[in-house]
Amino acid sequence: MSSSTDNKFRGVPIVQSGSKYKTDDGISAIKNGVKTRRDAEPIARGQKPRWLRAKMPSGSGFSSTQKIVKDHRLSTVCEESMCPNVGECWNAGTATIMVLGSVCTRACRFCAVDTGNPKGWLDAEEPANTARAVELMGLKYVVITSVDRDDLDDGGASHYAKCVREIKKLNPGTAVEALTPDFNGVMQHVELVVDSGLEVFAQNVETVKRLTHPVRDPRASYEQTISVLRHAKQHRPDVLTKTSLMLGLGERDNEILRTMDDLRDAGVDILTLGQYLRPTPNHLAVQRYVTPDEFDLYRAEGLEKGFVEVVAGPMVRSSYRAEQVLQKNNVGLAV
Repeated sequence: MSSSTDNKFRGVPIVQSGSKYKTDDGISAIKNGVKTRRDAEPIARGQKPRWLRAKMPSGSGFSSTQKIVKDHRLSTVCEESMCPNVGECWNAGTATIMVLGSVCTRACRFCAVDTGNPKGWLDAEEPANTARAVELMGLKYVVITSVDRDDLDDGGASHYAKCVREIKKLNPGTAVEALTPDFNGVMQHVELVVDSGLEVFAQNVETVKRLTHPVRDPRASYEQTISVLRHAKQHRPDVLTKTSLMLGLGERDNEILRTMDDLRDAGVDILTLGQYLRPTPNHLAVQRYVTPDEFDLYRAEGLEKGFVEVVAGPMVRSSYRAEQVLQKNNVGLAV
C-alpha cells in the first residue's frame, strides 16, 4: 500500500491518486478509481481552451451546502468525481447526492470515483440523512446518483428506492431525478427504482458504441444501458428518461448521430452532451476539445431527432442545472 503524507494545514493524511488505501469505513479502495500507471503521461497545464476555465469554488452558498453534506455524512458526485461546476451548483443551493457509499465496484477509465469492494457495507441511516439534507437545502429538485454496487444482490436497487421514498416523504414537493447504475441489466431491479416515486430516471451511456471499451468497465456495455433505458420507459411511460454522452474521447460525428438514433429508438427523452476532462494522469487522455459552436450543432441535431431537450456545452455534466431542463433553452446556456 502506498504511504501517505501528513497535510500540515489539515492534519489529515493525503492519499495519492491511484494508490490503495482504507476508507473511514474500513473499505480497501483505489483512490480516484484507476491504479497508478508507470506509462501515464502527465496532464499538460495551461493548454485548455478558454471556454473550459472554471472558477474556484467559494461563497456562502458553497460553504453552507458543504456543511450540510458533511454533517449528514453524505457523499456527492460533485466532490467525488471532481466536477468543475461544484462552485456554481453549491452556491445555487443544489447538489447531486451520491448514495450507496463512495466506493464503486467498477473502474471506468474516465471516472475519478474511488473503486474497491465494499463487501456488502451499507449505511442504514443514509436514506433518512439524505432526505433531511434535501429538506435543509430547501431543494425543489434533487439528483440522486450512486456508485455501482456489484457486491449487493440487487445492485443496491432496494436501498436506492428507499432513499427516494424517504426524500418524497419528508419533501413531497421536491422532484427527484435518479441517475442510476445499470443493475447488471436485471430489469426487476430497474423497476424497483423506477417505481419509487421519482420524476426522472437516468442511466448514462457515456460514449459511443465503438469506444465503450476501454472507456467503461468491462461489466458495463452500450447495449445494456440502452436496454435499461428502454425498459424503464416501457415500464413507466410517465417517467422521463435521460442519458449523457462525454465528447472528446475520439468519437466521430456519425457515431454521435447513430448513438442519438439508438437512444431515441429506446424512447429516451433527455440527452446531455459535455466535454470529457481527464481527472488524473492515470485516466484516459483527451483526444480533442469540442468547441461551443460544435456543441450547438449537436444540440440542434438532437432536437431534430425528437429529444424533449438536449443540454449541450463544454462544461455540461449529467446533472448540470437539471431542474431547468424542461425550460427547453439549453438550461439557460442559450439565453
